[in-house]
Amino acid sequence: MSGDPLLIERDGDIVTWTINQPETRNAISDDAVIDAIVGAVAEVNRDQQVRVVILTGAGSAFSAGGNVKDMAARAGLFGGPSHTQRIGYREGIQRIPRAMDTLEVPVIAAVNGPAVGAGCDLAMMCDLRIASSQAFFAESFVKLGLIPGDGGAWFLPRLVGPARAAEMALTGDRVDAATALDWGLVSRVTEPGELLDAARALAARIAVNPPVAVRMTKKLLRESTRQSLDQLLELSAAMQGIAHHTRDHHEAVSAFLEKRPGEFTGD
Repeated sequence: MSGDPLLIERDGDIVTWTINQPETRNAISDDAVIDAIVGAVAEVNRDQQVRVVILTGAGSAFSAGGNVKDMAARAGLFGGPSHTQRIGYREGIQRIPRAMDTLEVPVIAAVNGPAVGAGCDLAMMCDLRIASSQAFFAESFVKLGLIPGDGGAWFLPRLVGPARAAEMALTGDRVDAATALDWGLVSRVTEPGELLDAARALAARIAVNPPVAVRMTKKLLRESTRQSLDQLLELSAAMQGIAHHTRDHHEAVSAFLEKRPGEFTGD
């Protein structure tokens, strides 16, 4: 094993998470990885000084999703009768999308290599995606006689539309980085050696803004996928009232009028 399943590195107000299971191509179906991701989300939500998270993978893959060797052995998440497997999914890998949905700060997926099955879905759970030219995406569950068990059928259509989501999920075929860019699955493709620098630069562009406004804006974007317009407008009105009373709002207005960069503290 490679040690800690999730490496956490902090640079000021930006945190980088690296899935550190290269021997399984960063499979995320093991309890240790699931616990690490869920715990990392909780830690960031407790720390008001963190403004952006970057998520990437160690080695050549972003994430291979489920551990296929465990599937073959019917071990761990993939063992037992169907009624216990249902509970295993709910109490296992499905904890990741639920946790990621609660993450209050923006998270950027720096997709360094293959993002397959649940690994593809993990990238979809992020707010932004940047891909290496060597990356590809595959909603490949059907190739193994499975269905997207961790929420992929919810995430994917919201990003690429129902037709392309159906193509990815029903064929299980790979989508290369250039096609992912064309489809809007990622916002940028870089050379492999430039990926993390590009992710950090994007993170810095987000982190420079008032953090309370950023967190609430992310919340509104997430809620827009499941609320009516009237509901979202009501939530927006309440959040805007909060924003108007922050010190950072007054600092932003002063900085704008004085033609200088703002200095934001999260207050």
